[in-house]
Amino acid sequence: MDYMIRAIDKKNTFRMFMVRSTETVEKARKYHNTTPTASAALGRTLTAGLMMGYMMKNQNDRLTININGGGPIGAILAVSDNSGHVKGYVDNPNVDLPLKQDGKLNVGGAVGLNGKISVMMDVGLKEPYVGSTDIVTGEIAEDIAMYYLQSEQQNSAVALGVLVDKDLSIKSAGGFIVQELPFIEEEDIKRLEDTLNRLKSVSGCFNNDKDVEEIAKDLFSDFQIEITDKIPVEFLCDCSEERMEAALMTIGRDDLKQLIEEDEKIETVCHFCNKKYLFQGKKLKNILNYIEND
Repeated sequence: MDYMIRAIDKKNTFRMFMVRSTETVEKARKYHNTTPTASAALGRTLTAGLMMGYMMKNQNDRLTININGGGPIGAILAVSDNSGHVKGYVDNPNVDLPLKQDGKLNVGGAVGLNGKISVMMDVGLKEPYVGSTDIVTGEIAEDIAMYYLQSEQQNSAVALGVLVDKDLSIKSAGGFIVQELPFIEEEDIKRLEDTLNRLKSVSGCFNNDKDVEEIAKDLFSDFQIEITDKIPVEFLCDCSEERMEAALMTIGRDDLKQLIEEDEKIETVCHFCNKKYLFQGKKLKNILNYIEND
């Protein structure tokens, strides 16, 4: 089962979020039929989205990550909340690149370096907060760490990993975000840096049957880690016929009339889960009547 923890060093030097997201990323792979490179790019973004959404305070808060570096994968989008739900997609799920010299998937090459990572937080105010920074590597983890540093002035270490199996399914996925707390001392910064430098494979950390709590304590064995919260996570799309109907109402009367006259039906597809919704006959007439009488 996929789940996420919130933890803190008992000395109050840093806080940590860690998640196993294997089943979540596998569900996204099945929805979008992604290649290994696209699976890794989308999986890393979804994993980050889960933890970043978990940082938000209220149940109705929403966080959206948009990554577009001008590479062949196009834009990567992930939307999450503070309850462990995430959904997302990539523009080009079919992009696949040769492996890098170290044998790893070339996510950076697929994402590209000519663009930005944008994070939008909707917390119920009149306007959502939007922050963006330039993409630095396209590998996603480093780009999110740079976002936190430049946009929120928060020193963060971000680690994200997706391991794709030979049958293209997701063998393991997960990650963590570690953020320094205000009164961290220099010696603890050095210890934390040494701990992070010893980390070799993020996806390898989750390619086992260990509890997330155990993984956290193993990786940060130089510290006293206290688990403060734990929630299940999943890929969850909240699309519905009502939402699609509302979207059709924004098309405009003349354009909608033209579509009806040409085909007598309209099929819409959800970007996040690829579910199709067919509108025809009475349903279309009701939408048209609503627009004309609005």
